Amino acid sequence: MKISIVQFKSELGAVEKNFYTASRLIEAAKDSDVIILSELWSTGYYPTPVKDFADKDGERTKEFLCDKAKKFNVNIIGGSVIVESDGKIFNRCLVTNRNGEIAATYDKTHLFSFAKEEKVFCAGNKISLVELDGVKCGLAICYDLRFPEFIRKIALAGAEIIFIPAAWSLKRLLPRQILTKARAIENQVFIVFANSSGKSEIINPLGEILAESNRGEEILTAEINLRDRMEIIKTMNFLADRNLAVD
Repeated sequence: MKISIVQFKSELGAVEKNFYTASRLIEAAKDSDVIILSELWSTGYYPTPVKDFADKDGERTKEFLCDKAKKFNVNIIGGSVIVESDGKIFNRCLVTNRNGEIAATYDKTHLFSFAKEEKVFCAGNKISLVELDGVKCGLAICYDLRFPEFIRKIALAGAEIIFIPAAWSLKRLLPRQILTKARAIENQVFIVFANSSGKSEIINPLGEILAESNRGEEILTAEINLRDRMEIIKTMNFLADRNLAVD
């Protein structure tokens, strides 16, 4: 599976410009199997008042992603966008398959209190998996990475790859680099971390970096071989060896 991370620093509040940039870069990455955008790519992280920038029920974003996916015959993990639904605001990831259909949605579960996200966004309350080209893919957003029990739930549900759009500050780069490797190793999954600030990564189940970006606008691409994961699990299956009898 050929995966491309579309990395660019969105201009805060410049929705039209950000949609244009995303369109240009998606087209440039169209030969991939899966393209992933970063967190809040259409607005930047995050303009205020948030409600003024919310996509009502995600309709504009859905139309955009579905059009690109169908036109280029590619699966798109649509990063995340600000969505208003039933009077509530969510940080929502929309996933589009090759047929131009919405295949899954996910609302950010862990809200970053340091940035007061809980004051403007409603938290999601369930994990989300989607099958793309026969591969089971899990979804998380940025701060979710810091919660191992949450990522473990996604892995236990059968995820082979976990896609994580983010707007992670490079001031906290070192812990993030440790966490992406740890989550990959302990769950024996591929981690695809798409970061608007740069230093995006694609990590294999051994914690090895398959690809890492620089800090500017970039398309980061790597081939993922799912057979490699199965060989690793055959050798040592961490999840099967868990002892659930411990008090």
